[in-house]
Amino acid sequence: MKRITLIIIALLFSVTTFAQQSLDTDFTQTKLMKVSGKTTDKAGHITFDGNDQLSMTYTEPEGDYFIIDGNMVKMNMDGKKAELDADKVKIVGLQRSTLLNCLSGNWEQAAADNNAETDITEADGLKTISIVAKGKVPRGGYKAVELTYRLSDGVLTKMVLEEAIGILNTYELK
Repeated sequence: MKRITLIIIALLFSVTTFAQQSLDTDFTQTKLMKVSGKTTDKAGHITFDGNDQLSMTYTEPEGDYFIIDGNMVKMNMDGKKAELDADKVKIVGLQRSTLLNCLSGNWEQAAADNNAETDITEADGLKTISIVAKGKVPRGGYKAVELTYRLSDGVLTKMVLEEAIGILNTYELK
């Protein structure tokens, strides 16, 4: 009985290690347009409170930003500014929810929102969660998501988001 209790405690600890993490670090982003093969490299700083406050400020190109403040999504990407209410614009709502759930370690909800299945592997000190759509991807959703965490501290080190329209964004967190 003691052995089973210890195993359950260890499992619970491993799950909470990957949940509700906050981030305050630099990142690089590589955007690949699959149709044209064109890639764009960007860099910046990300701050995430573990809930619904996210700020990505870009240093390359300087002036770009992507901010989630509760239900509001504000962005200036490649000179195009927008401020959208995620409750009113469903596509933005799904992307907002997926991003926040992935960053906070709630990949089960991200999978459910995107009509996807998960596969979890561990190797070389890393835990990788693959989220792949089972069929039709919801409008604005992701075809696939891959999250990589360090096993030692549960910190997210890499996030790959593949949009249904053929855009692949890879974020490497420092």
